[in-house]
Amino acid sequence: MVESLFISCIEKLILVAAEAGAAISEVYHTEFNVSYKEDRSPLTLADQRSHAIILGCLSEFSPHFPVLSEEGKNIPYEERKVWEYFWLVDPLDGTKEFVKRNGEFTVNIALIRGNKPVAGLIYIPEKKTYYFAAESVGAYKLVCNDTPFLALSYDNVLKKAQRLSSQSRIIGNGMPITIIGSRSHASKEFEEFIKAMKHKYPDVTTLSAGSSLKFCLVAEGAADIYPRFGPTMEWDTAAGQCIVEESGGVIVDMTGKRLTYNKESLLNSDFVTSCSESLVRDLMLVTAY
Repeated sequence: MVESLFISCIEKLILVAAEAGAAISEVYHTEFNVSYKEDRSPLTLADQRSHAIILGCLSEFSPHFPVLSEEGKNIPYEERKVWEYFWLVDPLDGTKEFVKRNGEFTVNIALIRGNKPVAGLIYIPEKKTYYFAAESVGAYKLVCNDTPFLALSYDNVLKKAQRLSSQSRIIGNGMPITIIGSRSHASKEFEEFIKAMKHKYPDVTTLSAGSSLKFCLVAEGAADIYPRFGPTMEWDTAAGQCIVEESGGVIVDMTGKRLTYNKESLLNSDFVTSCSESLVRDLMLVTAY
């Protein structure tokens, strides 16, 4: 079912993300105001416009699947727990990067079956770049400046897209390890992680990126490890998890268990993303988690 659903709606999801991204970019290139939620995270008109567009579009072409979005998250667990499929959305991931105007923000849309992301799309509006994946279909990257899309179909998308493989990286035998971290969420734990890895690997390089770009860079083999210490929510990780896993990578919590979704609490545990399961096992021994 997932593959057929993905084939039938990938072009629609790209169009939805493109429309949401255009609304985000329109605000981005103005002198916008910033307000703050109760948790002190920033909120802009771009978040709200993107949410409204995505919610409307998903409700139109996928009316039987509920939508859980960061900007509409207050759905009781008693209602959510019976969902078989649902869309999990972050209308604007990386609002801090948006406010800083560094372009490193994304639109995230994932399809969840039970407690697992089985399809996902991440769109980077400022780069007109899409990363998308589905279970048993694979992970892909599409750079497309054609807006609006005039002749978009699943076949055309795959012809233009690049198949991703996180395992294109060669690990071990003295090869460098690239660790990517958050541009806006540095932590003591991350620094300790880097120190531990440097004891094991002779050549460790670090990168920083905002929002879900970190998952994308692991999925395409540009980075080997993305450890995350500190709070993230399910909508922050679902699309990225599907893309990484379908590229051959892995995302697990610090005990080695796969991240799951539609929990009573939507808060994720600390986790590590990597291009390979063997590297995750190795680094967990190295860092003694």
